Formats: sequence, structure tokens, C-alpha cells
Amino acid sequence: MKKCCILFAFLFILFMAAALTALPREQTPPPSAYIRLHVRANSDGDADQAVKYAVKDALVDYLMPVAASCGSKEEAQAALSGALGGIEAAAERALAEQGFTYGARASLRKEQFPARVYEGVTLPAGVYDALIVELGAGEGANWWCVVYPPLCFSGAAAGGGVQLRSRLLDIIRDFFAG
Repeated sequence: MKKCCILFAFLFILFMAAALTALPREQTPPPSAYIRLHVRANSDGDADQAVKYAVKDALVDYLMPVAASCGSKEEAQAALSGALGGIEAAAERALAEQGFTYGARASLRKEQFPARVYEGVTLPAGVYDALIVELGAGEGANWWCVVYPPLCFSGAAAGGGVQLRSRLLDIIRDFFAG
């Protein structure tokens, strides 16, 4: 009986290893598939860094419906290009609400980004199309995310809920259910 249990455990582990290696691997699209958002603070001073986050929140609120309405990267680029004035105005309103008088500039251009993980998607380091929002001199530390596809907005759009799943647990459940 003991040998049967050991054999069963060995076969189960072997089956699980084979099943896991047979699972399709998710491919990360190339950098050309994304538009990243980069908010640069005026400086590295505490006040400038704090207001950067207030501006970020205002931009996420402003951009969420814009990004969600786009079905392709080309549509997103066109929508963002047409909304640059509104993006600057949203940033400047947030700055003014916090008592800052320097302005904001928004532009679409190519920028070098380091590798980063968003919502379980790893974006490799590389040159990306980007929406750049510079606050004041734009010489401080920055905040970034992905505006298209809208990875930095998906948690906010979904009410902030996160659901975790285990592929191994799914395979075990399927094995015993079938």
C-alpha cells in the first residue's frame, strides 16, 4: 500500500509538471504596442513631489474615459493628441488647487523607459511612445504608468478590486472535477 501511495504521488507530480510546461506562455507585446504616461515633477523638493501626485490623480481622472474609448493604439494617439490642451488644463487646475503657480506642458513623443511591471505585465526597457507631462521646470523625479492600453487605470475603472488566481490550483481542481 505504501508503495502505491508513493507511486501515485510520483505520477501526480510528474503529471503536474507536464501540465504546467504545456500551458501557453503569455507573450508581452513589443514596446511599439504601448503608450506610456510620464509625469515629471518641477523639482525633487518635498512640495513639488507631493503636488506631482495630486496632478497624477487629476490626470488619471481626466484620461480614464479617453483611454477607455480607444480601440487601438492609433486611436489612442489621435485622442491624446487632440486632448493635449485639456491634459495641460487638468494638470494646471490641480497645481492651482494646491497653490502652485508654475504651469504644465503636455506632449506626445518617444522616450526611453526602464523595465517595469504593470498589472502583471512586464514591459521591457526600451523606447516607447509616451505622453509626457512636465510640471514647471520638469526637473524632478517622475511618476509613470501605461495610458494605452490603460494599465494604470484598470484598477480604478474596476473599482479597485483585485482577484488572484493560482494556475496550479485550477489544474488540481480540474483534475479532481473531471
